[in-house]
Amino acid sequence: MLGAAGTLVSAFWAALHPGTLLLAAVSFLFFVDFIKTRRPKNYPPGPWRLPFVGNLFQVNFERSHLALQPFVKKYGNILSLDFSNVPSVVITGLPLIKEVLNHMEQNFVNRPVTLTREHISGKNGLIFSSGQTWKEQRRFALMTLRNFGLGRKSLEQRIQEEAHYLVQAIGEEKGQPFDPHFKINNAVSNIICTVTFGERFDYQDSQFQEMLKLLDEAICLETSRMCQLYNLFPWIMRYLPGPHQKVFENWENLKLFVSGKIDEHRRDWNPDEPRDFIDAFLTEMTKYPDKTTTSFNEENLICSTLDLFFAGTETTSTTLRWALLYMALYPEVQEKVQAEIDRVIGQGRQPSLADRESMPYTNAVVHEVLRMGNILPTNVPRAVAVDTTLSGYHLPKGTIVMINLTGLHRDPKEWATPDTFNPEHFLENGQFKKRESFLPFSMGKRACLGEQLARSELFIFFTALVQKFTFKPPVNEKLSLKFRMAITLAPASHRICAVPRL
Repeated sequence: MLGAAGTLVSAFWAALHPGTLLLAAVSFLFFVDFIKTRRPKNYPPGPWRLPFVGNLFQVNFERSHLALQPFVKKYGNILSLDFSNVPSVVITGLPLIKEVLNHMEQNFVNRPVTLTREHISGKNGLIFSSGQTWKEQRRFALMTLRNFGLGRKSLEQRIQEEAHYLVQAIGEEKGQPFDPHFKINNAVSNIICTVTFGERFDYQDSQFQEMLKLLDEAICLETSRMCQLYNLFPWIMRYLPGPHQKVFENWENLKLFVSGKIDEHRRDWNPDEPRDFIDAFLTEMTKYPDKTTTSFNEENLICSTLDLFFAGTETTSTTLRWALLYMALYPEVQEKVQAEIDRVIGQGRQPSLADRESMPYTNAVVHEVLRMGNILPTNVPRAVAVDTTLSGYHLPKGTIVMINLTGLHRDPKEWATPDTFNPEHFLENGQFKKRESFLPFSMGKRACLGEQLARSELFIFFTALVQKFTFKPPVNEKLSLKFRMAITLAPASHRICAVPRL
């Protein structure tokens, strides 16, 4: 009997064509994908998705913030897009954005962690953590930033001192064309470095320049399609070469840089006299002998320090690069800023935050740069913390939420000339005017914790530079507003002339 059954099975197996087996296997995988990604009732509308990859190939990642807008027009202010196998929704319009970020904030307070990001930092640090880790790390970071000068005259003086160094460095170019990218990066980074590491770095420091370049390359590659494919097929992609491997390598080198600074601190650390963020964190770690009950551990020290370094460098420096580019492209605006600087400050002293109140036009220009530069066009993503109903649509726990700041900051209902650089958007009867539809720093509990610092840096650095130089295109070179899409939206590589003002 057993022999007959074995013969029957063998005959059946032999009769199966390999093509039939392959078709069955593929059909089974498609069925599993369908079951796994089936959307619940009342899920937001969106474009048809492909099996396994979702809408990955329907969005141009080199201009993703612009590619989203036709979908918004077609499907409305809450639309669904799946990237790989991760359900996502895009939220557009001020009423819905306020609903998500303010009124229902507890439902949207988490951060999604992609497999790429989990490989880099797990769920540690300030930016991509959630739950207890995020609450502990954010509370500690805010307290420590205040303790080391945030909102005080001492930190303003550090910004003024660094602005002086930057003016000197740019003055050495003697009005000839140069790429301002890493000079500005270094200057802005030095402010947060004095808080985190307790030191600034010279613009000729080769090791620090290498760190800035590693950071720039990593944030550029992390949004590449290859990294998206890693999120979908990690078991394959981890063995293949490509940009995702470079991302991991760069972040690992950046973590080693931070680890080295932590080791330096430990050698002469005095728990009773903390000098900077690292010292304060080391002291906090001693309060929790049982590391399983707290997020104050070595990995979070590295990741939180690196998050401060990244956020305190990239966003403000990118905004300043946009600012100088807009001045070169809009000389009539630059002339008005310089006239206001000459009237209020003159050439004999450095700008201070106290001057901002008397300089509405300069303040309006900085805000318009933030609006048009649009450096975080979909904000930092959120994740739905619990099953939620928003405007009649069901959003399951874990759904990624992207805030369409491009749509908000270019809304023709909110802005007179939404696609044109126009400081008048922030002026009324010659006075500075706040705008409710202006959210470059987000809002709510997960708003940018360095907003006050960034605003201070932008005003002092920008005013100090335009006080001393007139920014122009190089002779026979045409500047443009071409951008590079990465974690931030940055100007494409360009050269500019900083002509000293007499």
